Amino acid sequence: MAIAVRLTRAAQPPRRYTGPVIPLFAIGPAPLEVDRIAAALAGAASADADGAVVTFLGLVRNHNMGRRVRYLEYEAYEPLALKAFERIAREVEERWPDARLALHHRLGRLDVGEASVAIVVRSPHRGNAYAACRYAIERVKQIVPVWKREFFDGGDVWIEGATANPDDERARAEAERVACA
Repeated sequence: MAIAVRLTRAAQPPRRYTGPVIPLFAIGPAPLEVDRIAAALAGAASADADGAVVTFLGLVRNHNMGRRVRYLEYEAYEPLALKAFERIAREVEERWPDARLALHHRLGRLDVGEASVAIVVRSPHRGNAYAACRYAIERVKQIVPVWKREFFDGGDVWIEGATANPDDERARAEAERVACA
């Protein structure tokens, strides 16, 4: 004789979190996992209202300025880079209040085809998600203290990094113009 047992929600054992927590903002040598970064945003109470998730991956390309790129090396002032990521998130929230942002950047040696930066934006509406994502990468290029060294056939060169003052309203307006074009 088989006995069926039905557990109610209250009778089920509590779920225990067993995986690592994925931060919204990170910089370091670990490979970028866009699905896990996106999942970090999905836990918000308002996530059920989201109709759009936009992701951006910046990849190491095989050419620049007419030269064949072999690989890149990224360096950063990590504490200030994280503060810049947080600032970009605040700026996104000011301009697109329903958008939420996660931003990760890699450091160290990256080969052609590897992702160097990942940006994920969730929003109830796709237009805001796209614009906020584009704005974020423009601001990364403007204000985040990350530098890259490009290795190509015959040599290497440092590529100019962020040069805008984070408080420069003209730079911020330019990033918004590009994002909303």
